[in-house]
Amino acid sequence: MKSFIEVNADSHFPIQNLPYGVFSTNNQPNPRVGVAIGDYVLDLSLLEEKGFFENIIDEGNTVFNKSSLNHFMELGRGIWSGVRKKLQLLLSKDEPQLRDNDDFRKQVLLPRKGVKLHLPVKIGDYTDFYASKEHATNVGIMFRGKENALMPNWTHLPVGYHGRASSVVLSGTNVRRPLGQIKLPDRAPIFEPCRQLDFELEMGCFIGIGNERGEPIPIEEAEKHVFGMVLVNDWSARDIQSWEYQPLGPFLAKNFATSISPWVVPLEALEPFRVKGPIQDPKPLEYLEQPEPGLFNIQLEVHLRSEWMSTPKRICSGNYQSLYWSIAQQVAHHTIGGCDLNSGDLLASGTISGSEKDSRGSLLELTWRGTEPIRLNEEEQREWLEDGDELTMTGWCQGEGYRIGFGEVVGVIEPALDREQVLRKKDPTYIGN
Repeated sequence: MKSFIEVNADSHFPIQNLPYGVFSTNNQPNPRVGVAIGDYVLDLSLLEEKGFFENIIDEGNTVFNKSSLNHFMELGRGIWSGVRKKLQLLLSKDEPQLRDNDDFRKQVLLPRKGVKLHLPVKIGDYTDFYASKEHATNVGIMFRGKENALMPNWTHLPVGYHGRASSVVLSGTNVRRPLGQIKLPDRAPIFEPCRQLDFELEMGCFIGIGNERGEPIPIEEAEKHVFGMVLVNDWSARDIQSWEYQPLGPFLAKNFATSISPWVVPLEALEPFRVKGPIQDPKPLEYLEQPEPGLFNIQLEVHLRSEWMSTPKRICSGNYQSLYWSIAQQVAHHTIGGCDLNSGDLLASGTISGSEKDSRGSLLELTWRGTEPIRLNEEEQREWLEDGDELTMTGWCQGEGYRIGFGEVVGVIEPALDREQVLRKKDPTYIGN
């Protein structure tokens, strides 16, 4: 499959991908839905206005001239697939409707570098899983020892917790170092800026079609509820977390920022890269049994650039297929007790780590809790993230002569708020007064 738009072989956005996002321009500041194709964005709101989807989406149901993907996501898998096929036809090299209509083509195909991207989905709820056995084992060894690395329940169910949807931010949003309680050895807790700021290499999926409360989603139906996937960086304050997490898990250590990439890759685009996951032992309970392959061969990388570096250094290279628990298993488990998922809910994988040291998806693991610093160059090394550091994650599936890519999720660390100013509650300029 080829497009009339020239797309380089290493581009993340060929015609085989067509990820969805929300964008605006200086001339038209209203956010609306588009798809990425090569170096361009195809404006779906204009195509919708001209009736290109009239045989797919019910007449009068406007879904693309919106500030989020939610309205489109709610329509279900049949509509998603129909729109995708229509877009691939319109963009194919042998189809003249756009290719030969110069005026209209210039209106609907906009250079990607000239648009402003927005958070693609209005996120109602956010759940973060703990689906990598290697990551869970590494963390367990550090905190509990090799004999007790995995908790007794870990191989029986997809462990997860509910995150904070309000602090999910778009790639390119700066991340402020959080303040919080830190417990140093043999001392009372102190209130200070986080000293052990970390990233977590994750991927997330967006729920398209929800379920009724009290009606679990069977595992064989689970992926029909999933619209697409994004890159996720679930920033973590390790020293705050180590003090607060017992007995209910992380709280302030994780609720200050979670960054996602702007382009949502449809699950259908990932089908050629579907693979089996690791053998699950013990065998999961019946509601978690997944006979079909449930993971994808997605190459993942993390790059770090300090304030003093001109080019970033790759510090991690892993793969999504190393996860133990799949998306379908996560959805089935999430709903088995009667929980209702809604369109726009975000489910993240948890840190993705592999068996090799350079595939560990966090500084906690890469530096083994700060005891084995990684070297960036002759002058700099890192145990944890420092102010001014730029962290970039990227991922793609490699096809024959093309890539299905996710773009990037980028964040720069800003200094913490001044502790004394935060504590000065009687200051008349304080926002709470």
